[in-house]
Amino acid sequence: MTVDVTDTQAENPEPEAPLWLRGREAVIAAAAPSEWRGNVPDYELSHEVIPRERSVEHAPGSLEAIVEDLVKVFEMEVSHKGDPATWLSVVAEQYRGRVNGGVWQDAEEFARIGSYNILIGDNPYYESANETFESSHHIFHTAFPGGFFWEVLEVLSGPPTVSFRWRHWGRYEGEYKGHQPTGEQIEMYGVTIARVSEDLRIVELEHFYDNNQLLGPLAHGCPVQHTAK
Repeated sequence: MTVDVTDTQAENPEPEAPLWLRGREAVIAAAAPSEWRGNVPDYELSHEVIPRERSVEHAPGSLEAIVEDLVKVFEMEVSHKGDPATWLSVVAEQYRGRVNGGVWQDAEEFARIGSYNILIGDNPYYESANETFESSHHIFHTAFPGGFFWEVLEVLSGPPTVSFRWRHWGRYEGEYKGHQPTGEQIEMYGVTIARVSEDLRIVELEHFYDNNQLLGPLAHGCPVQHTAK
């Protein structure tokens, strides 16, 4: 007796991965126009640069590749979708995040003041309390007009508590708060501990890193001066 494998696969197809695990482009394509803060995000530059400049390659379907895609979807949603209820990558009503053991912030706060202000925080070279969602994005998009990219280097533990090492990098080619660009590549490294749900949505993120790796080179080691308001 022979078995027709094609028919068997058609009758019992592999379950499709949840949308938030299929990458940014899939989530973007499925979103309603009303979900976006402004224009639909375009990651064409990332598709071009990251394969050429990343430091490690991950096999498709590996835990490293899944974690990297999920965090990129999260970053995209926080940056471009104003309503946390539309964020597919998180359990919005439970989500919280913090940096270096600081204050926990919920999804509403991430949406209100933005991930730059929360994840970078205060520093002699940057005062998040003086910046809005919009101004923070303008500052760093200006400093890195060619993009500021991110990759997972290594996953240290799997779900439900996922810890991983990561790298951020970009070329300093635009002005930063009056400081002129040097054209150098700036890199920073860190560790994140993520707690995820059974369906691999993010419930909690804790980041650990030294923000001086980013801000020191941008400000040339000179603290940013603020005028009184």
